[in-house]
Amino acid sequence: EVQLQASGGGLVQPGGSLRLSCAASGFAFSKFAMSWLRQAPGKGLELLTTSYTGDIATYADSVKGRFTISRDDAKNTLYLQMNSLKSEDTAVYYCAKGGPNGPRGQGTLVTVSS
Repeated sequence: EVQLQASGGGLVQPGGSLRLSCAASGFAFSKFAMSWLRQAPGKGLELLTTSYTGDIATYADSVKGRFTISRDDAKNTLYLQMNSLKSEDTAVYYCAKGGPNGPRGQGTLVTVSS
């Protein structure tokens, strides 16, 4: 059974940083692409970034240059380093196996506010 648990969310001021983690289990983590998505209040799910095997990553324009995806295959853990946070980054953040339609676990809430 695929299990994904995102953590690390919280309240941060505009311009601040947070690092999210996603602990994965139930599948061969190192063999799969992994993604971060988010859902802001009243909006749909947005694909932010995908980490492919071979150290290749893609980013949505909304987070390019501010967010960095990384993974530790030895620990079956995915990360999202978020810098220069803006109020519009406020959302529930999810990690997903594969792309935006893959299984995802419970999210973690990030609130950017002064």
